[in-house]
Amino acid sequence: MIFDRLKRFSIVLEGTERDGPAAFSPGQAVSGRVVLELAAAARLGALRLRAMGAARVHWTESRSAGSSTAYTQSYSDQVEFLSHRDTLMAPPDNGEATVLQAGRHEFPFTFQLPETLATSFEGKHGSVRYWVKAKLHRPWSTVKKAKKEFTVIEPIDINTPALLAPQAGAKEKLARAWYCNRGQVSVTAKIDRKGYTPGEVIPIFAEIDNCTSRAVVPKAAIIQTQTFIARGTKKQKKSVVTSITGDPIPAGKREVWHGRALKIPPVGPSILQCRIIQVEYSLKVCVDIPGTSKLLLELPLVIGTIPLHPFGSRTSSVSSQYSVNLDWLSTIPEQLEAPPEYSAVVSSPEAEQSLAPPCRSELGDILEGPFFAYIQEFRFRPPPLYSEVDPNPASDTIRPRCMTC
Repeated sequence: MIFDRLKRFSIVLEGTERDGPAAFSPGQAVSGRVVLELAAAARLGALRLRAMGAARVHWTESRSAGSSTAYTQSYSDQVEFLSHRDTLMAPPDNGEATVLQAGRHEFPFTFQLPETLATSFEGKHGSVRYWVKAKLHRPWSTVKKAKKEFTVIEPIDINTPALLAPQAGAKEKLARAWYCNRGQVSVTAKIDRKGYTPGEVIPIFAEIDNCTSRAVVPKAAIIQTQTFIARGTKKQKKSVVTSITGDPIPAGKREVWHGRALKIPPVGPSILQCRIIQVEYSLKVCVDIPGTSKLLLELPLVIGTIPLHPFGSRTSSVSSQYSVNLDWLSTIPEQLEAPPEYSAVVSSPEAEQSLAPPCRSELGDILEGPFFAYIQEFRFRPPPLYSEVDPNPASDTIRPRCMTC
């Protein structure tokens, strides 16, 4: 039977292993091949290929229509991003099957991804998936199917003026217990930019004033918010990506964070352009106040895929770049101090050693390199040799100048 003759039927995408993941960007060409291995000659029909990509959401909610009546409301929606069909092996015109000999047969394919695609995503109430499916039609037998999923990552460049802009905010809250005012707690926080990539560290600058009679505890966390939309209704799921906890602040004291580090773990990028699924991030600085609710300050974040350029973005404006780099001006004291003496910084033996030229044995092969030869061109010229004879004697035609005039 044909079922026994078919040893392998699979899809392999170029640039990846057989079972490894494949990642592509919008607008990129996807190439691969359908691999068919037969143990003996077999009669086969058509071989068709289809590439699909879609975002789907679905959830249910229980509704109550009275004391004894209840029903379940279902919400679902779908957005199609990719749909491509191709016939890799068509049956002959006479309607008969195609006979393939035993061995390995490969059928290559290529298709272009659209320029606008959402990043692959798996959530509680929805997903964004992309896959390639092949169907092999066989006479007097069931259709054989093969499926290969691949990942699409929408590029998000954080080197843009909007994502390089600093984010700051302030909030305050009265601590009450049994209708008594116990004081006020205030928090001010700032981060140097809005866009980050996984693996980066967010330096948090914050001031927490505790004017209450009890100690409070400051915390900071990165929150991921998944929003699913269907039939005009939203369903959200929030989770903590990572967090840090500061030291307790005693009553009447102030705590200052001078760039408290919060590292971003490996997470998926933000999804902001999909109609039914959105993935957003935020930095929340909260203060636990005993006897009352927490004080929360939220700063928006965007997790991108293209990291920060070491010299800044070429497309960003000058003002957006220097708005971050000039923060060090706030640390200059009002009274300028005189610089220390050189001897107070470097001792005499250290100064002599640092100013002395390096030995040839220490440099080794560096002396033969082009870099050292380039440095030799800028050595000072040696002073002229001492001589009793004036190398530039005065001319007899020149009248000597009177020194008393």
